[in-house]
Order: sequence, then structure tokens, then C-alpha cells
Amino acid sequence: MLFVLGFARALVNENVVREKTLTDVSAHRRVAVPTATRAPHAVLEVPRPLSRTSGAFAPDARSMGADPAPLDPGALTPEQVQKFQTDGFLVLEHFASPEEVASMLSRANALVEDFDTSKHPRSVFSTKDQKRTSDAYFLDSGNHVSFFFEEDAFAEDGALKQPKRLSINKMGHALHDLDPTFAAFSRSAKMKALTKSLGMTRPTPVQSMYIFKQPSIGGEVSAHQDSTFLHTSPKPTCTGVWVALEDCTTTNGCLWALPASHGEPVKKRMLVDREQGAGPETGSIRFEGEYPDWLGDDVVKKKFTPLETKAGTAVLLHGENVHYSAPNLSPVSRHAYSVHFIDQGVASWDDTNWLRRKEGFPFEPL
Repeated sequence: MLFVLGFARALVNENVVREKTLTDVSAHRRVAVPTATRAPHAVLEVPRPLSRTSGAFAPDARSMGADPAPLDPGALTPEQVQKFQTDGFLVLEHFASPEEVASMLSRANALVEDFDTSKHPRSVFSTKDQKRTSDAYFLDSGNHVSFFFEEDAFAEDGALKQPKRLSINKMGHALHDLDPTFAAFSRSAKMKALTKSLGMTRPTPVQSMYIFKQPSIGGEVSAHQDSTFLHTSPKPTCTGVWVALEDCTTTNGCLWALPASHGEPVKKRMLVDREQGAGPETGSIRFEGEYPDWLGDDVVKKKFTPLETKAGTAVLLHGENVHYSAPNLSPVSRHAYSVHFIDQGVASWDDTNWLRRKEGFPFEPL
């Protein structure tokens, strides 16, 4: 998903104390998640779904003279699972209800309003120099709700060119655990049904981001694979759920995905070498492997599919799917919320990933 800073550089109870600074992990409190309202899951036009038994698709009940059991809200039909497995991505209309969309938009606005730029590093999201823009603030952001600026947000004298609310690129990367609004959505019953229907045995959210894609200066996110940054062993299990909170078009920087590009192993890994016992904010970043020039090859570039989506639409992204978003040069923003899951039932979080939780703040499955 479109997410880490430079590849390497994101609303329910409004009275929660905001977690936005590099505090000691003892200040972290995983929020209680209220039961979320389940919204209708209108998606592709497909035949009547098959029933599911113990995580596997059962024989068509109609052929046995009985009506099939209904799917849980959020769960995929067998046809949708097959399409996801074929393409490496899947568009799900109306996954987030209008109320959930409005709640997340409002909550993000409140968090930015309370963000004091004078007390935080001016950490920039950039896809041009991953190592240079990766700092301690970024490396520790998996334990906080941190804020990252657009690359073109500052003038030569260091002052913001425009209001703060129009200068933030994203916030992350622990919204799904530390903020009640985003936790309620990320850990909802329909999110569990969705990930379980993909075959995950212990779906576990590990990273979340609110992406602003600001008008006129919303930065490009180059073609990449999410498993580059979120790796599990002995096999990759990363799956992203990217949710449009505003309408996304080719003019304001929608996602573009390359169909069937997930058939080969991840091309590039980002690793952080840390000394034994060192904190998550420390370490030396290195990369293994290289990405092909997907967008420089005209034949390949033409195969990318623009994912123009309405607010409330979710896009599932396989961890090895290649995707990108162009700069937003339009006068309107393109807000989105993204959360990435791994399956702790069959794989373990790689300790060399950039994102590391502090002791006492583990990843928790749904």
C-alpha cells in the first residue's frame, strides 16, 4: 500500500488523549474497540455465493436442494476470492459506510488540528531518497501516531508554504491500535470476515496510515510492492486494505495496479540492521534487490489499471502486487485510509523490518 516514508518515510470517542510524540511505550494504551456498525457490502455482480464451512468453500447448497448460508458482512464470495488471487487486487464498493467515512475524515481533521508543528520533527515523506528521509522519528512511528509532511510543503526558509492542514502527507503508523476511531474500523467484524475469507488464520494489523494526497502538492508514490517493507517468514503474508475516503480519479492521484504482478517473489527488500536490544528508533537501513523500471517500460506501463473509486470503496492489495499513485496536481484532495495485515497463524514478523514495536506493545490479531 502506499505507505512507508520514501518507501521508507495514516472518529467514535473524540475525547481520547492524542498519541503523537515519541513517548516511552509505557504511555501507550491500546484503545478499547466498540462494536462497529456493519455496512452493506455491495461489490461485483456475481452469482449467488457459495456457503463457507470452517474457512473453506463448501459445495453449492443449491445443488443439494437447500439455500446456501449467507456470508458474514464483509466476507468475500468464492468468485471474488478467485479474482483477487488472479489479479492481485480487488475493488470492493461500499465497504465503508458513509458514517464510517465521515467519522474517519472528521477524526483525521481533529488530529491534524491538535498537531503542534513546533514540538515535532519536520519529517518528510519522499520517494526520491529513502535512506536520507528515514530518521528516528520515522523508525519509531510504528509505536505512535506520527505526522509526515509533503516534500514540497516547505519554503527555502523552512516555513510552511500553506496552512498546516494542507501540508501533511500522511500520519501513521499505529492508528489501528492507538486511536479509537481507526481501531474500531480496522478491527471491525467485517474486517475480520474479509481477511478470514482470504484464508488468513490469524489476521493481524501491523501498520496503518491516513494518506492526505493534498491538492496541488500531493506527492507521487512510485511503483512498489508492499512486501518490500512488511515481510514475514517463512512466507510472505502481507495484504493491504486501502479505503478511499474521498473520490479518487486519475486527476487527483488514484491508485494504479498491475494485474497478475504478484506471481513472482518480491523484487526488493528494505531491511534495518539494529544492535541486539536496541530500540525501534535506531538502526541502519539497507536494501536487497532492485525493482524493474515498471513505469519506464511502455509495454508494462500500459498494463497498469487505474482504480478510480468512490468514497467508501476498499481496494485489497496482495503484498507482491505492483502499484503506484501519480502526483495530485488537481485542486482537490484525495484522502484515504490504509491498513496492512499479516497472518500470524502461518508466518512470523521479520525482525529486520523497518517497523518494530516496543516491548509491551505487541501486534495483536483480530
